[in-house]
Amino acid sequence: MATAGLYRRSLPSPPAIDFSSAEGKKIFSEALQKGTVEGFFRLISYFQTQSEPAYCGLASLSVVLNALSIDPGRKWKGPWRWFNESMLDCCEPLEVVKAKGISFGKVVCLAHCTGAKVEAFRTNQTTIDDFRNFVMKCSSSENCHMISSYDRGVFKQTGSDHFSPIGGYNAERDMALILDVARFKYPPHWVPLKLLWEAMDSIDQSTGKRRGFMLISRPHREPGLLYTLCCKDESWVNIAKYLKEDVPRLVSSQHVDSVEKIISVVFKSLPSNFNTFIRWVAEIRITENAKENLSAEEKSRLNLKQVVLKEVHETELFKHISKFLSSVGYEDSMTFAAAKACCQGAEILSGCSSIEFCCREVKCVNGAVEVEGTLVTGVVVCDGSEQNVDLLVPSTHIDCEYGPEATYPAGNDLFTVLLLALPPQTWSGIKDQALLNEMKQLISMAFLPTMLQEEVLHLRRQLQLLKRCQENKEEEDLAAPAY
Repeated sequence: MATAGLYRRSLPSPPAIDFSSAEGKKIFSEALQKGTVEGFFRLISYFQTQSEPAYCGLASLSVVLNALSIDPGRKWKGPWRWFNESMLDCCEPLEVVKAKGISFGKVVCLAHCTGAKVEAFRTNQTTIDDFRNFVMKCSSSENCHMISSYDRGVFKQTGSDHFSPIGGYNAERDMALILDVARFKYPPHWVPLKLLWEAMDSIDQSTGKRRGFMLISRPHREPGLLYTLCCKDESWVNIAKYLKEDVPRLVSSQHVDSVEKIISVVFKSLPSNFNTFIRWVAEIRITENAKENLSAEEKSRLNLKQVVLKEVHETELFKHISKFLSSVGYEDSMTFAAAKACCQGAEILSGCSSIEFCCREVKCVNGAVEVEGTLVTGVVVCDGSEQNVDLLVPSTHIDCEYGPEATYPAGNDLFTVLLLALPPQTWSGIKDQALLNEMKQLISMAFLPTMLQEEVLHLRRQLQLLKRCQENKEEEDLAAPAY
């Protein structure tokens, strides 16, 4: 039986010029002498081919984020923290992207969600002269990279919607270098900048809006260390709606006369899948490194996570929440949380999300690492085979009637940081003025330590981006979220 398949495409030339052709090399050499391919070397050092036919936007963003040396704050495989397409799921579930592709606004949203500094423009929001200046700026620097969203058809290429980084510019010829992330289809190629503008100045039929370009550079602050929001499925839509609409309505419509009553009203109405929405991030160690001493980098990150956790535990809001949860008999099982994290770790280590993992054994060893913390070891079973997964879990100690007690990230601190991350106006409907003032103090950023402030701002940024997605405004509002 015959098997149909394609091995690359012939690059239509003109209008494009193959980067590796004699003419392409000459254009590059001219640009190199003028200093307008400085960004190329960083991009090509971290370049990758999109892993799915519809992942061009995700692959382009991964390349740029890695080229800028932005730390994702969570591991990819083994001990490595590295941006990969599978980690870019903040604004659109990966299965949706795989099936339908992704829009310009959603890629901008993802870039914001990673903590990067982003400037995005549709062609009707700028001019070709401004675009040329931006191309020149990014091509002459290692600190800024551009991703273009364009219609392949303008270049006589097969396909339509596509994303790729811009790797250089030849000013004398007015040509831009497209580093095509679909390397299985077309090689990198030079195109006239005016034609690239025309390819961007076209309508995306899925949104009815023009395409454009974005400039991405390093953030002023790093993303959060310990807490993150998860949007791997559609459950976040209901939770985002609850936080945005229901919480303000509940605290304004019901009789609340104490902070505990406010917490009770919010907690008891939480959607059932809330525990999948906000999570704490554990560090994964590969099996062969499990018995080795921690690296200086691992020690530093674990220490920082523990500082954040301690700062959460020292807030007055956390004390109120812990008191309430204790009164209703709420308990968190470290063993259960660790088992879930071990299964997620096995999924990351294997690079496979389509199989089921079952954590057969979890053991928490206090003081097993050189810094204060806990080593969690788990045996994960999958299809009859076993895999050891080790997690580095931050912990702090608090005094109780039985002596010092180790505490780990749990539901009470997750709930605390999420309430801190809600917009301050969430509580403005509280009718009791004294209680409103007390609540404002509890959530005030001014009273939070610096590291916790950054953690809360990271979550608040993610919430703002999710709000845009929920309201279908990510295509209209491309700016960085306001806090």
